[in-house]
Amino acid sequence: VHIRENAKIGKNCNIGKGVYIDRDVKIGDNCKIQNYVCIYKGVEIEEDVFIGPHVVFTNDLYPRSFIWEDTKIKNTIIRKGASIGANSTIICGIIIGRYSMIGAGSVVTKDVPDHGLMYGNPAILKGYICECGDKLIKKGNNYFCPKCKKEVIL
Repeated sequence: VHIRENAKIGKNCNIGKGVYIDRDVKIGDNCKIQNYVCIYKGVEIEEDVFIGPHVVFTNDLYPRSFIWEDTKIKNTIIRKGASIGANSTIICGIIIGRYSMIGAGSVVTKDVPDHGLMYGNPAILKGYICECGDKLIKKGNNYFCPKCKKEVIL
């Protein structure tokens, strides 16, 4: 694990082998970051987030090896309870919503709504997910979880 200066990591986090955490990254409590994840400056991860193996977060939309300015960094926020599947790439400058789920191998190029289920290249919205991880079913103007019986207003 390589953790750079001024990175902040919350309590009870599980950080896997070969993870790179850049300077000034913020990681909340109770996060699970699997092997070989790269988290670059400009990323903020809230509490209870799962990040699968080999996930990469970018921080510059137009990178060049010979030009580096902190002003080029685009911030990315991963909200509470989100899950990101293995081998996904998260393009900078977006927000991944609360309790959302990103399928393995996805390339996420735009914001993900709370409880959103997105996957593909580019990732597109395929449905909605409950906090418990089951797919939500539309019921009138709201959504309902058949597993935990929770009603979710989106």
